[in-house]
Amino acid sequence: MGEHTIPAPELIKEEILAKYPTKVARKRKKSMVTNDGNKDKALEIQANVRTVPGIITQRGCTYAGCKGVVLGPTRDIINLTHGPIGCGFYSWLTRRNQTKPAEGSEENFMNYCFSTDMQDQNIVFGGEKKLRKAVQEAYDLFHPKAIGIFSTCPVGLIGDDVHAVAREMTAELGDCNVFGFSCEGYKGVSQSAGHHIANNQLFKHVIGTQDKEPEGKFKVNILGEYNIGGDAFELERIFEKAGLTLVSTFSGNSHYNSFANSHFADLNVVMCHRSINYVAEMMETKYGIPWMKVNFIGAESTAKSLRKIAEYFDDKELIQRVEEVIKEETIQIEETVAKLRPNTEGKTAMLFVGGSRAHHYQELFNELGMKTLAAGYEFGHRDDYEGREIIPDIKVDADSRNIEEIKVEKSDEEFRDYTKSDKLEWSEYGGMMRDMESGSLVIDDISHYETEKLIEAYKPDIFCAGIKEKYVVQKSGVPLKQLHSYDYGGPYAGFVGAINFYKDIERMVTTRVWDLVEAPWEKSTQVEAQYAAG
Repeated sequence: MGEHTIPAPELIKEEILAKYPTKVARKRKKSMVTNDGNKDKALEIQANVRTVPGIITQRGCTYAGCKGVVLGPTRDIINLTHGPIGCGFYSWLTRRNQTKPAEGSEENFMNYCFSTDMQDQNIVFGGEKKLRKAVQEAYDLFHPKAIGIFSTCPVGLIGDDVHAVAREMTAELGDCNVFGFSCEGYKGVSQSAGHHIANNQLFKHVIGTQDKEPEGKFKVNILGEYNIGGDAFELERIFEKAGLTLVSTFSGNSHYNSFANSHFADLNVVMCHRSINYVAEMMETKYGIPWMKVNFIGAESTAKSLRKIAEYFDDKELIQRVEEVIKEETIQIEETVAKLRPNTEGKTAMLFVGGSRAHHYQELFNELGMKTLAAGYEFGHRDDYEGREIIPDIKVDADSRNIEEIKVEKSDEEFRDYTKSDKLEWSEYGGMMRDMESGSLVIDDISHYETEKLIEAYKPDIFCAGIKEKYVVQKSGVPLKQLHSYDYGGPYAGFVGAINFYKDIERMVTTRVWDLVEAPWEKSTQVEAQYAAG
Protein backbone atom coordinates (compact mmCIF):
# COMPACT_ATOMS: atom_id res chain seq x y z
CA MET A 1 0.00 0.00 0.00
CA GLY A 2 2.91 2.33 0.73
CA GLU A 3 3.95 2.36 -2.98
CA HIS A 4 0.59 3.71 -4.11
CA THR A 5 0.84 7.01 -6.04
CA ILE A 6 -0.61 9.75 -3.90
CA PRO A 7 -3.13 11.87 -5.85
CA ALA A 8 -3.25 15.66 -5.61
CA PRO A 9 -5.41 16.72 -2.65
CA GLU A 10 -7.29 19.32 -4.70
CA LEU A 11 -8.49 16.60 -7.07
CA ILE A 12 -9.70 14.53 -4.14
CA LYS A 13 -11.55 17.51 -2.70
CA GLU A 14 -13.24 18.21 -6.04
CA GLU A 15 -14.28 14.59 -6.36
CA ILE A 16 -15.75 14.53 -2.86
CA LEU A 17 -17.58 17.84 -3.19
CA ALA A 18 -18.97 16.94 -6.61
CA LYS A 19 -21.19 14.30 -5.01
CA TYR A 20 -22.84 16.77 -2.67
CA PRO A 21 -25.78 19.10 -3.42
CA THR A 22 -24.47 22.59 -4.23
CA LYS A 23 -25.45 24.07 -0.86
CA VAL A 24 -23.80 21.22 1.07
CA ALA A 25 -20.68 21.34 -1.11
CA ARG A 26 -20.36 25.06 -0.47
CA LYS A 27 -20.44 24.47 3.28
CA ARG A 28 -18.11 21.50 3.34
CA LYS A 29 -15.55 23.15 1.07
CA LYS A 30 -14.71 25.65 3.82
CA SER A 31 -13.80 22.79 6.16
CA MET A 32 -11.36 21.20 3.70
CA VAL A 33 -7.97 22.84 3.28
CA THR A 34 -4.84 21.79 1.44
CA ASN A 35 -2.10 22.82 3.84
CA ASP A 36 0.50 25.16 2.35
CA GLY A 37 3.21 24.38 4.91
CA ASN A 38 3.49 28.01 6.04
CA LYS A 39 5.04 27.95 9.52
CA ASP A 40 4.25 31.60 10.18
CA LYS A 41 0.56 31.73 9.31
CA ALA A 42 -1.75 28.80 8.73
CA LEU A 43 -4.54 28.93 6.17
CA GLU A 44 -8.04 29.64 7.44
CA ILE A 45 -10.28 26.62 7.97
CA GLN A 46 -13.91 26.46 8.98
CA ALA A 47 -14.32 24.62 12.30
CA ASN A 48 -16.67 24.32 15.27
CA VAL A 49 -19.76 24.81 13.14
CA ARG A 50 -22.87 22.67 13.07
CA THR A 51 -22.62 19.43 11.14
CA VAL A 52 -24.56 19.50 7.87
CA PRO A 53 -27.85 17.64 8.50
CA GLY A 54 -27.82 14.13 7.10
CA ILE A 55 -24.06 13.76 6.99
CA ILE A 56 -22.81 10.93 9.16
CA THR A 57 -20.49 12.72 11.55
CA GLN A 58 -18.00 11.20 14.00
CA ARG A 59 -18.81 13.74 16.70
CA GLY A 60 -20.20 13.22 20.17
CA CYS A 61 -22.70 15.43 22.01
CA THR A 62 -22.15 18.08 24.66
CA TYR A 63 -23.10 15.72 27.49
CA ALA A 64 -20.54 13.20 26.21
CA GLY A 65 -17.83 15.85 26.33
CA CYS A 66 -18.72 17.02 29.83
CA LYS A 67 -19.33 13.72 31.53
CA GLY A 68 -17.60 11.25 29.24
CA VAL A 69 -14.37 13.16 28.61
CA VAL A 70 -13.59 15.61 31.40
CA LEU A 71 -15.30 14.24 34.51
CA GLY A 72 -15.30 10.57 33.55
CA PRO A 73 -11.74 9.75 34.68
CA THR A 74 -12.26 11.16 38.21
CA ARG A 75 -12.66 8.30 40.63
CA ASP A 76 -14.27 9.73 43.77
CA ILE A 77 -16.88 12.14 42.42
CA ILE A 78 -20.21 10.41 41.86
CA ASN A 79 -21.29 11.32 38.34
CA LEU A 80 -25.07 11.22 38.33
CA THR A 81 -26.78 11.45 34.94
CA HIS A 82 -30.18 13.13 35.13
CA GLY A 83 -32.05 11.69 32.19
CA PRO A 84 -33.29 8.51 30.53
CA ILE A 85 -31.18 5.43 31.14
CA GLY A 86 -30.15 5.35 27.48
CA CYS A 87 -28.10 8.50 28.05
CA GLY A 88 -26.57 6.74 31.04
CA PHE A 89 -24.14 4.92 28.78
CA TYR A 90 -21.67 7.74 29.34
CA SER A 91 -22.27 7.46 33.09
CA TRP A 92 -20.46 4.20 32.83
CA LEU A 93 -16.80 3.78 32.10
CA THR A 94 -16.54 3.85 28.33
CA ARG A 95 -13.14 5.21 27.31
CA ARG A 96 -10.72 2.84 29.05
CA ASN A 97 -9.92 5.56 31.57
CA GLN A 98 -7.84 3.91 34.25
CA THR A 99 -7.37 4.89 37.88
CA LYS A 100 -5.33 3.72 40.82
CA PRO A 101 -6.84 4.51 44.24
CA ALA A 102 -4.75 3.98 47.35
CA GLU A 103 -5.31 0.45 48.59
CA GLY A 104 -8.27 0.06 50.91
CA SER A 105 -8.77 3.71 51.79
CA GLU A 106 -10.00 5.58 48.72
CA GLU A 107 -13.29 5.41 46.93
CA ASN A 108 -13.52 4.46 43.28
CA PHE A 109 -16.93 5.01 41.67
CA MET A 110 -15.73 4.65 38.08
CA ASN A 111 -17.16 1.17 37.70
CA TYR A 112 -20.65 2.29 38.68
CA CYS A 113 -23.40 3.80 36.52
CA PHE A 114 -25.53 6.42 38.30
CA SER A 115 -28.72 7.63 36.59
CA THR A 116 -32.11 9.00 37.60
CA ASP A 117 -33.67 6.79 34.89
CA MET A 118 -36.31 9.35 33.87
CA GLN A 119 -39.64 7.93 32.69
CA ASP A 120 -42.62 9.37 30.77
CA GLN A 121 -44.23 10.85 33.90
CA ASN A 122 -41.00 12.68 34.76
CA ILE A 123 -40.96 14.28 31.34
CA VAL A 124 -44.58 15.42 31.80
CA PHE A 125 -44.53 16.48 35.46
CA GLY A 126 -40.84 17.26 35.94
CA GLY A 127 -37.95 15.24 37.32
CA GLU A 128 -36.53 17.40 40.12
CA LYS A 129 -38.18 15.37 42.86
CA LYS A 130 -36.69 12.20 41.43
CA LEU A 131 -33.29 13.90 41.17
CA ARG A 132 -33.31 14.93 44.86
CA LYS A 133 -34.18 11.35 45.79
CA ALA A 134 -31.36 10.00 43.61
CA VAL A 135 -28.78 12.36 45.17
CA GLN A 136 -29.93 11.34 48.65
CA GLU A 137 -29.77 7.65 47.75
CA ALA A 138 -26.25 7.99 46.31
CA TYR A 139 -25.13 9.86 49.42
CA ASP A 140 -26.66 7.31 51.79
CA LEU A 141 -25.00 4.43 49.97
CA PHE A 142 -21.51 5.85 49.41
CA HIS A 143 -21.05 9.08 51.43
CA PRO A 144 -18.95 10.68 48.65
CA LYS A 145 -17.10 13.98 48.93
CA ALA A 146 -18.91 15.27 45.85
CA ILE A 147 -21.74 14.47 43.45
CA GLY A 148 -21.88 15.94 39.95
CA ILE A 149 -25.30 16.13 38.24
CA PHE A 150 -25.22 15.97 34.44
CA SER A 151 -28.15 17.22 32.40
CA THR A 152 -29.29 15.33 29.31
CA CYS A 153 -31.45 16.69 26.47
CA PRO A 154 -34.86 15.97 28.08
CA VAL A 155 -33.82 17.84 31.24
CA GLY A 156 -33.15 21.00 29.27
CA LEU A 157 -36.37 20.64 27.30
CA ILE A 158 -38.63 20.33 30.37
CA GLY A 159 -36.67 22.89 32.38
CA ASP A 160 -35.54 20.95 35.45
CA ASP A 161 -33.24 23.23 37.48
CA VAL A 162 -30.37 20.90 38.37
CA HIS A 163 -28.39 23.76 39.90
CA ALA A 164 -31.16 24.62 42.37
CA VAL A 165 -31.43 20.97 43.37
CA ALA A 166 -27.64 20.83 43.77
CA ARG A 167 -27.64 23.89 46.06
CA GLU A 168 -30.47 22.47 48.17
CA MET A 169 -28.79 19.09 48.53
CA THR A 170 -25.39 20.60 49.36
CA ALA A 171 -27.02 22.55 52.20
CA GLU A 172 -29.03 19.55 53.36
CA LEU A 173 -26.21 16.99 53.26
CA GLY A 174 -23.62 19.28 54.78
CA ASP A 175 -20.44 17.35 53.99
CA CYS A 176 -21.01 16.60 50.30
CA ASN A 177 -20.34 19.12 47.50
CA VAL A 178 -23.19 18.73 45.01
CA PHE A 179 -22.97 20.72 41.78
CA GLY A 180 -24.69 20.56 38.41
CA PHE A 181 -23.76 20.80 34.74
CA SER A 182 -26.10 22.28 32.12
CA CYS A 183 -24.56 20.00 29.52
CA GLU A 184 -27.62 18.94 27.54
CA GLY A 185 -26.52 17.07 24.43
CA TYR A 186 -27.87 19.71 22.03
CA LYS A 187 -26.13 22.59 23.82
CA GLY A 188 -23.29 22.97 21.32
CA VAL A 189 -22.16 21.75 17.94
CA SER A 190 -20.11 18.91 19.43
CA GLN A 191 -18.60 17.53 22.62
CA SER A 192 -16.37 20.61 22.71
CA ALA A 193 -19.16 22.60 24.36
CA GLY A 194 -19.30 19.96 27.09
CA HIS A 195 -15.60 20.44 27.80
CA HIS A 196 -16.13 24.17 28.32
CA ILE A 197 -19.12 23.60 30.60
CA ALA A 198 -17.18 21.01 32.65
CA ASN A 199 -14.24 23.43 32.99
CA ASN A 200 -16.51 26.23 34.21
CA GLN A 201 -18.20 24.17 36.89
CA LEU A 202 -14.97 22.60 38.14
CA PHE A 203 -13.51 26.07 38.49
CA LYS A 204 -16.58 27.47 40.24
CA HIS A 205 -17.23 24.59 42.62
CA VAL A 206 -14.02 22.58 43.18
CA ILE A 207 -10.69 24.19 42.23
CA GLY A 208 -9.20 26.14 45.12
CA THR A 209 -11.76 25.00 47.70
CA GLN A 210 -9.18 23.36 49.99
CA ASP A 211 -6.01 24.76 51.55
CA LYS A 212 -3.72 21.77 51.98
CA GLU A 213 -0.57 22.74 50.09
CA PRO A 214 1.21 19.67 48.67
CA GLU A 215 4.85 19.16 49.57
CA GLY A 216 7.40 19.47 46.79
CA LYS A 217 9.77 21.99 45.28
CA PHE A 218 8.54 21.94 41.68
CA LYS A 219 4.75 21.65 41.69
CA VAL A 220 2.93 21.09 38.39
CA ASN A 221 -0.62 20.37 37.19
CA ILE A 222 -1.13 18.44 33.97
CA LEU A 223 -4.27 19.62 32.16
CA GLY A 224 -5.94 17.65 29.38
CA GLU A 225 -4.53 14.19 30.12
CA TYR A 226 -7.27 11.58 30.61
CA ASN A 227 -5.33 8.40 31.39
CA ILE A 228 -6.52 6.37 28.44
CA GLY A 229 -4.87 2.97 28.62
CA GLY A 230 -2.63 4.11 31.49
CA ASP A 231 -1.04 7.22 29.88
CA ALA A 232 -1.19 9.17 33.16
CA PHE A 233 0.58 6.34 35.02
CA GLU A 234 3.54 6.65 32.64
CA LEU A 235 3.65 10.43 33.03
CA GLU A 236 3.49 10.07 36.82
CA ARG A 237 6.49 7.71 36.61
CA ILE A 238 8.47 10.18 34.54
CA PHE A 239 7.58 13.15 36.74
CA GLU A 240 8.59 11.31 39.89
CA LYS A 241 11.84 10.17 38.31
CA ALA A 242 12.62 13.75 37.24
CA GLY A 243 11.82 15.19 40.67
CA LEU A 244 8.65 17.03 39.67
CA THR A 245 5.65 17.07 42.02
CA LEU A 246 2.40 16.36 40.22
CA VAL A 247 -0.31 18.17 42.19
CA SER A 248 -3.26 17.22 40.00
CA THR A 249 -4.02 15.80 36.60
CA PHE A 250 -7.20 17.04 34.93
CA SER A 251 -8.50 14.48 34.97
CA GLY A 252 -6.70 11.16 34.40
CA ASN A 253 -6.18 9.14 37.60
CA SER A 254 -7.56 12.12 39.52
CA HIS A 255 -9.50 12.59 42.71
CA TYR A 256 -11.51 15.38 44.29
CA ASN A 257 -8.89 16.60 46.76
CA SER A 258 -6.26 16.99 44.04
CA PHE A 259 -8.62 19.30 42.11
CA ALA A 260 -9.47 21.25 45.27
CA ASN A 261 -5.77 21.88 46.04
CA SER A 262 -4.58 22.35 42.45
CA HIS A 263 -4.25 26.14 42.91
CA PHE A 264 -1.02 25.47 44.82
CA ALA A 265 0.79 24.39 41.65
CA ASP A 266 3.56 26.61 40.29
CA LEU A 267 2.88 25.73 36.68
CA ASN A 268 0.07 24.35 34.52
CA VAL A 269 1.04 22.32 31.47
CA VAL A 270 -1.66 21.71 28.86
CA MET A 271 -1.83 18.51 26.82
CA CYS A 272 -5.23 18.59 25.09
CA HIS A 273 -5.65 22.26 24.27
CA ARG A 274 -9.25 21.98 23.12
CA SER A 275 -10.66 20.23 26.14
CA ILE A 276 -9.21 22.34 28.92
CA ASN A 277 -7.54 25.59 27.85
CA TYR A 278 -10.38 27.34 29.71
CA VAL A 279 -9.18 26.07 33.13
CA ALA A 280 -5.62 27.12 32.33
CA GLU A 281 -6.79 30.63 31.45
CA MET A 282 -8.99 30.96 34.53
CA MET A 283 -6.31 29.71 36.93
CA GLU A 284 -3.80 32.16 35.50
CA THR A 285 -6.25 35.03 35.91
CA LYS A 286 -7.23 34.20 39.49
CA TYR A 287 -4.06 32.64 40.93
CA GLY A 288 -1.35 33.84 38.54
CA ILE A 289 -0.32 30.28 37.62
CA PRO A 290 1.28 30.46 34.14
CA TRP A 291 0.55 27.78 31.58
CA MET A 292 2.42 26.36 28.65
CA LYS A 293 1.43 23.90 25.92
CA VAL A 294 3.24 20.56 26.07
CA ASN A 295 3.07 17.27 24.25
CA PHE A 296 3.98 14.00 25.93
CA ILE A 297 3.06 11.89 22.88
CA GLY A 298 6.30 10.82 21.22
CA ALA A 299 9.77 10.40 22.70
CA GLU A 300 11.15 13.61 21.22
CA SER A 301 8.10 15.60 22.28
CA THR A 302 8.28 14.18 25.78
CA ALA A 303 11.95 15.15 26.08
CA LYS A 304 11.20 18.63 24.72
CA SER A 305 8.31 19.14 27.14
CA LEU A 306 10.38 18.01 30.15
CA ARG A 307 13.10 20.47 29.17
CA LYS A 308 10.55 23.29 28.91
CA ILE A 309 9.27 22.54 32.41
CA ALA A 310 12.82 22.40 33.83
CA GLU A 311 13.70 25.66 32.10
CA TYR A 312 10.69 27.33 33.65
CA PHE A 313 11.84 26.46 37.18
CA ASP A 314 15.42 27.47 36.22
CA ASP A 315 16.98 25.13 38.77
CA LYS A 316 20.35 23.59 37.86
CA GLU A 317 19.73 20.42 39.83
CA LEU A 318 16.33 19.88 38.17
CA ILE A 319 17.70 20.60 34.70
CA GLN A 320 20.49 18.07 35.24
CA ARG A 321 18.09 15.45 36.58
CA VAL A 322 15.76 15.91 33.61
CA GLU A 323 18.68 15.45 31.19
CA GLU A 324 19.69 12.27 33.02
CA VAL A 325 16.14 10.91 32.74
CA ILE A 326 15.97 11.71 29.03
CA LYS A 327 19.35 10.09 28.40
CA GLU A 328 18.43 6.98 30.33
CA GLU A 329 15.03 6.57 28.69
CA THR A 330 16.32 7.32 25.20
CA ILE A 331 18.57 4.25 25.08
CA GLN A 332 15.66 1.85 24.71
CA ILE A 333 13.82 4.28 22.42
CA GLU A 334 16.73 4.33 19.98
CA GLU A 335 17.12 0.55 20.08
CA THR A 336 13.42 0.03 19.35
CA VAL A 337 13.27 2.58 16.54
CA ALA A 338 16.40 1.15 14.92
CA LYS A 339 14.81 -2.30 14.91
CA LEU A 340 11.34 -1.30 13.68
CA ARG A 341 11.87 1.71 11.46
CA PRO A 342 13.08 -0.27 8.41
CA ASN A 343 9.57 -1.79 8.34
CA THR A 344 7.71 1.49 8.77
CA GLU A 345 9.84 3.99 6.84
CA GLY A 346 7.83 5.60 4.03
CA LYS A 347 4.47 4.21 5.17
CA THR A 348 1.52 6.60 5.28
CA ALA A 349 -1.06 7.51 7.89
CA MET A 350 -4.27 9.50 8.33
CA LEU A 351 -5.60 10.82 11.62
CA PHE A 352 -9.14 12.05 12.21
CA VAL A 353 -9.63 12.06 15.92
CA GLY A 354 -10.44 14.29 18.88
CA GLY A 355 -8.85 17.63 19.52
CA SER A 356 -5.02 17.65 19.79
CA ARG A 357 -4.66 13.88 19.38
CA ALA A 358 -4.69 14.19 15.57
CA HIS A 359 -1.80 16.64 16.03
CA HIS A 360 0.17 14.93 18.80
CA TYR A 361 0.27 11.46 17.28
CA GLN A 362 1.87 12.77 14.10
CA GLU A 363 5.05 13.07 16.21
CA LEU A 364 5.04 9.33 16.82
CA PHE A 365 4.58 8.60 13.13
CA ASN A 366 7.43 10.98 12.33
CA GLU A 367 9.68 9.01 14.66
CA LEU A 368 8.82 5.87 12.69
CA GLY A 369 9.57 7.60 9.39
CA MET A 370 5.90 7.61 8.40
CA LYS A 371 4.14 10.41 6.55
CA THR A 372 0.79 11.89 7.58
CA LEU A 373 -1.25 12.46 4.42
CA ALA A 374 -4.35 13.93 5.98
CA ALA A 375 -5.64 14.87 9.42
CA GLY A 376 -8.48 16.67 11.15
CA TYR A 377 -10.39 17.11 14.37
CA GLU A 378 -13.87 16.01 15.33
CA PHE A 379 -14.48 18.93 17.66
CA GLY A 380 -11.61 21.35 17.11
CA HIS A 381 -11.95 25.11 16.81
CA ARG A 382 -10.02 27.29 14.38
CA ASP A 383 -7.29 27.99 16.96
CA ASP A 384 -6.61 24.24 17.25
CA TYR A 385 -5.75 24.29 13.55
CA GLU A 386 -4.35 27.78 13.03
CA GLY A 387 -2.97 28.80 16.43
CA ARG A 388 -4.25 30.88 19.32
CA GLU A 389 -3.40 34.23 17.76
CA ILE A 390 -6.53 34.02 15.63
CA ILE A 391 -8.84 33.71 18.67
CA PRO A 392 -9.75 37.45 18.58
CA ASP A 393 -10.82 36.99 14.94
CA ILE A 394 -13.19 34.11 15.65
CA LYS A 395 -16.79 35.30 15.60
CA VAL A 396 -18.92 34.34 18.58
CA ASP A 397 -21.91 32.52 17.15
CA ALA A 398 -25.26 31.59 18.67
CA ASP A 399 -24.07 28.12 19.67
CA SER A 400 -21.11 29.55 21.59
CA ARG A 401 -23.41 31.97 23.38
CA ASN A 402 -25.28 28.97 24.78
CA ILE A 403 -22.30 28.32 27.03
CA GLU A 404 -21.92 30.29 30.21
CA GLU A 405 -18.96 32.67 30.24
CA ILE A 406 -17.92 33.04 33.85
CA LYS A 407 -16.19 36.18 35.00
CA VAL A 408 -12.91 35.41 36.74
CA GLU A 409 -11.05 38.02 38.75
CA LYS A 410 -7.64 38.14 40.36
CA SER A 411 -7.60 36.88 43.95
CA ASP A 412 -5.80 39.42 46.11
CA GLU A 413 -5.08 36.79 48.76
CA GLU A 414 -4.04 33.87 46.56
CA PHE A 415 -2.53 35.46 43.46
CA ARG A 416 1.19 34.81 43.01
CA ASP A 417 3.28 36.80 40.58
CA TYR A 418 5.42 34.17 38.83
CA THR A 419 8.56 34.99 36.88
CA LYS A 420 8.23 33.98 33.24
CA SER A 421 11.30 33.67 31.03
CA ASP A 422 11.13 35.38 27.65
CA LYS A 423 12.76 32.28 26.14
CA LEU A 424 9.64 30.17 26.68
CA GLU A 425 6.26 30.37 24.98
CA TRP A 426 3.44 31.21 27.39
CA SER A 427 -0.25 30.70 26.85
CA GLU A 428 0.54 29.84 23.25
CA TYR A 429 -0.39 27.08 20.85
CA GLY A 430 0.61 27.23 17.21
CA GLY A 431 -2.02 24.75 16.06
CA MET A 432 -1.78 21.58 14.01
CA MET A 433 -1.43 22.90 10.47
CA ARG A 434 1.94 24.54 10.94
CA ASP A 435 3.46 21.19 11.88
CA MET A 436 2.05 19.40 8.84
CA GLU A 437 3.72 19.14 5.48
CA SER A 438 2.78 21.24 2.49
CA GLY A 439 0.19 19.41 0.40
CA SER A 440 -1.34 17.49 3.28
CA LEU A 441 -5.12 17.57 3.45
CA VAL A 442 -6.82 18.98 6.56
CA ILE A 443 -10.53 18.27 7.05
CA ASP A 444 -12.68 19.34 9.98
CA ASP A 445 -15.61 17.15 11.13
CA ILE A 446 -14.97 14.54 8.46
CA SER A 447 -17.99 12.45 7.42
CA HIS A 448 -18.20 8.73 6.77
CA TYR A 449 -18.51 9.36 3.03
CA GLU A 450 -15.43 11.57 2.99
CA THR A 451 -13.53 8.97 5.01
CA GLU A 452 -14.35 6.29 2.46
CA LYS A 453 -13.30 8.51 -0.46
CA LEU A 454 -9.99 9.36 1.19
CA ILE A 455 -9.22 5.71 1.77
CA GLU A 456 -10.16 4.86 -1.79
CA ALA A 457 -7.94 7.60 -3.22
CA TYR A 458 -4.96 7.58 -0.87
CA LYS A 459 -4.89 3.95 0.30
CA PRO A 460 -3.06 4.84 3.55
CA ASP A 461 -1.14 2.16 5.42
CA ILE A 462 -3.00 3.00 8.61
CA PHE A 463 -6.01 5.11 9.59
CA CYS A 464 -6.41 6.51 13.10
CA ALA A 465 -9.90 7.40 14.36
CA GLY A 466 -12.53 6.16 16.83
CA ILE A 467 -14.86 3.24 17.30
CA LYS A 468 -17.59 4.66 15.03
CA GLU A 469 -15.25 4.61 12.03
CA LYS A 470 -13.32 1.48 12.91
CA TYR A 471 -15.18 -1.18 10.98
CA VAL A 472 -15.92 0.69 7.77
CA VAL A 473 -12.21 1.45 7.51
CA GLN A 474 -11.21 -2.13 8.20
CA LYS A 475 -13.70 -3.43 5.63
CA SER A 476 -11.77 -1.32 3.13
CA GLY A 477 -8.65 -3.36 3.85
CA VAL A 478 -6.94 -0.66 5.90
CA PRO A 479 -5.97 -1.21 9.57
CA LEU A 480 -7.51 1.26 12.01
CA LYS A 481 -5.92 2.32 15.25
CA GLN A 482 -8.34 3.78 17.75
CA LEU A 483 -6.87 6.86 19.34
CA HIS A 484 -9.85 7.59 21.59
CA SER A 485 -9.49 4.43 23.65
CA TYR A 486 -6.45 2.70 22.05
CA ASP A 487 -8.44 -0.51 21.46
CA TYR A 488 -6.71 -2.80 23.96
CA GLY A 489 -3.27 -1.18 23.77
CA GLY A 490 -1.42 1.56 25.56
CA PRO A 491 -0.12 3.44 27.32
CA TYR A 492 1.16 5.53 24.42
CA ALA A 493 2.27 8.66 26.31
CA GLY A 494 5.82 9.26 27.51
CA PHE A 495 8.85 7.12 26.77
CA VAL A 496 7.40 3.68 27.54
CA GLY A 497 4.26 4.70 25.67
CA ALA A 498 6.27 5.60 22.58
CA ILE A 499 7.82 2.13 22.52
CA ASN A 500 4.39 0.54 22.89
CA PHE A 501 3.09 2.63 19.98
CA TYR A 502 6.07 1.85 17.74
CA LYS A 503 5.54 -1.88 18.24
CA ASP A 504 1.76 -1.75 17.73
CA ILE A 505 1.99 0.34 14.56
CA GLU A 506 4.82 -1.73 13.07
CA ARG A 507 2.76 -4.85 13.61
CA MET A 508 -0.36 -3.29 12.07
CA VAL A 509 1.28 -1.87 8.92
CA THR A 510 3.32 -4.97 8.13
CA THR A 511 0.72 -7.68 8.54
CA ARG A 512 -0.61 -9.05 5.25
CA VAL A 513 -4.02 -9.93 6.59
CA TRP A 514 -5.54 -6.67 5.29
CA ASP A 515 -4.70 -7.66 1.71
CA LEU A 516 -7.12 -10.56 2.11
CA VAL A 517 -10.08 -8.37 3.05
CA GLU A 518 -12.73 -7.99 0.37
CA ALA A 519 -15.35 -5.42 1.27
CA PRO A 520 -19.01 -6.33 0.76
CA TRP A 521 -19.42 -3.54 -1.78
CA GLU A 522 -16.60 -5.00 -3.89
CA LYS A 523 -18.42 -8.30 -4.35
CA SER A 524 -21.46 -6.96 -6.21
CA THR A 525 -22.46 -4.21 -8.59
CA GLN A 526 -23.09 -0.89 -6.88
CA VAL A 527 -25.47 1.85 -7.95
CA GLU A 528 -24.25 5.41 -7.44
CA ALA A 529 -26.07 8.68 -7.90
CA GLN A 530 -25.03 12.28 -8.06
CA TYR A 531 -26.94 15.55 -7.64
CA ALA A 532 -27.29 17.30 -10.98
CA ALA A 533 -28.01 20.63 -9.32
CA GLY A 534 -28.25 22.06 -5.79
